[in-house]
Amino acid sequence: MGEQVQSEFYRCLLELCTRPALLCADLRAQLVALRAMAAAAAWDADCLLLASGIPVVPPRGRLLVTDSPRYRRMEARYRVVVDGGSSTTCGCHIHIGTLCRAEALALANHIRPWLPVFQALAVNSPLSHGRESGFAGWRAVEMARWPTAEPAPVLDASGYEAAARTLVASGTLLDRRMIYWHARPSEHVPTLEIRIADVNADVECTVLLAALARGLCTALLTEAREDRPAPYVPESRLRAAHWRAALVGSAGLGLDPASGAELPMHALIERLLARAEPGLVAAGDLALVGRLLERHLTLGTGAERQRARYRRGRSLRGVVDHMAALATAAQE
Repeated sequence: MGEQVQSEFYRCLLELCTRPALLCADLRAQLVALRAMAAAAAWDADCLLLASGIPVVPPRGRLLVTDSPRYRRMEARYRVVVDGGSSTTCGCHIHIGTLCRAEALALANHIRPWLPVFQALAVNSPLSHGRESGFAGWRAVEMARWPTAEPAPVLDASGYEAAARTLVASGTLLDRRMIYWHARPSEHVPTLEIRIADVNADVECTVLLAALARGLCTALLTEAREDRPAPYVPESRLRAAHWRAALVGSAGLGLDPASGAELPMHALIERLLARAEPGLVAAGDLALVGRLLERHLTLGTGAERQRARYRRGRSLRGVVDHMAALATAAQE
């Protein structure tokens, strides 16, 4: 698969990269093929392929960092974050494009208030290294230990360049590729990269998130290109909304970043779907997203499904077996 399968920071991690897709069916087919290949390779190595935001079971011994010059520099500079593997996380990154840098930043400014809801739908990390974390998405808490793993500031192209230069020159970041904002212009392809979601074992959840993100961005891009101002959201309120999403997932009360009011998370999800509807219609994805969203909320988020398996017998093995089976099911 060439560049579609890449190493990651830790040797126990694998990055699967789909090629640009216009049709959700194409995206799903790529995901299924990549996961099937990765699952087979893992089996040959006496391992299992799992897609979880955080490792379910604690590692045996110290996790090894991939032997590359950049990763070794990161390990040396951020040793207090790396600390033997407690920051091991797996995210699902969605690229929206093709966009120039100015368009990507304008879109990032407009999408900020909606990203906590995406996070709530994608939570899949309630168990961390053998313990219940108390969060539906503990990955977000671990990721926040890295510099800039946070909501993106409101920036134009010149502001972005200035911020990137300062972050690198000050030593906060090793390089510009370490800008980990929840939505950022990609440094290597002409896209907006949305980085807030946990990776999910259920491939249908990934398709849902990608289609919903594209629909929302399509709807918002018109406003961004017309230079309409992005919605004002206080930084503290946006951070609180993300924290609540990580805590409760799609169940319970969420926080509306626009008003600061507590609302049922399902109501916020309905608002997101309504806001994305024009873009979903334009892409021909409205019916598909409706079906996938109903399925997702009926079955529960990845976090809810992990918890249900664990509480059934207090067995981490049961959770691992369930998630490995989901990877196998994706091959059918």
